[in-house]
Amino acid sequence: MVNEADVLTDIGKIIVRRRKELNITQEELAYSANVDRTYIGYIENGKQNISISILCKIANVLDLDMKDFFS
Repeated sequence: MVNEADVLTDIGKIIVRRRKELNITQEELAYSANVDRTYIGYIENGKQNISISILCKIANVLDLDMKDFFS
């Protein structure tokens, strides 16, 4: 059974790890993905349900494939 909270937490961890690998701030990621910085913080902490369209924007900025979030 899939637990929504676990999925959101895992996605957040992937975003944080990749953002840090690229040495960019939450603010830089938010600006590049055209979303609010606080929204990035909520996503990274698994506190925000994220739409596929926003996840695509973030994935593009972080040079990730969508499958990287669900493998």
